[in-house]
Amino acid sequence: MGKRSRERTLDETEARAVTRLLRISPQKLNLVASGIRGKKVDTALADLTFSRKRIAREVKKTLESAIANAENNHDLDVDDLVVAEAFVGKGLVMKRWRARARGRVGRIVKPFSRLTIVVRQVEEAA
Repeated sequence: MGKRSRERTLDETEARAVTRLLRISPQKLNLVASGIRGKKVDTALADLTFSRKRIAREVKKTLESAIANAENNHDLDVDDLVVAEAFVGKGLVMKRWRARARGRVGRIVKPFSRLTIVVRQVEEAA
């Protein structure tokens, strides 16, 4: 009476990694994610390593996790991997208040994000 296995949503040549609850707005995270879309994995890792954005370290961890999933779980060749998709979604939003003049409040919104990276094995044209 175990749990039924779910159908695989990705292709046989793809692997995915998801990071939830990243403490940054989705708009700022998407700037970094769009910088690695469509690139080869080693180029994307180099770009993230030398990026000046704070969140680039977390994006690099997620990309490394997707690479490890491809290599260990799906037996894909690391040298042929390309970042097929890197998309950002909304997470929860913490709402805080700050005292303002005349007894009013100023609302402070602290958004969280979710990052999904899909890597795909692409055969090089010889």
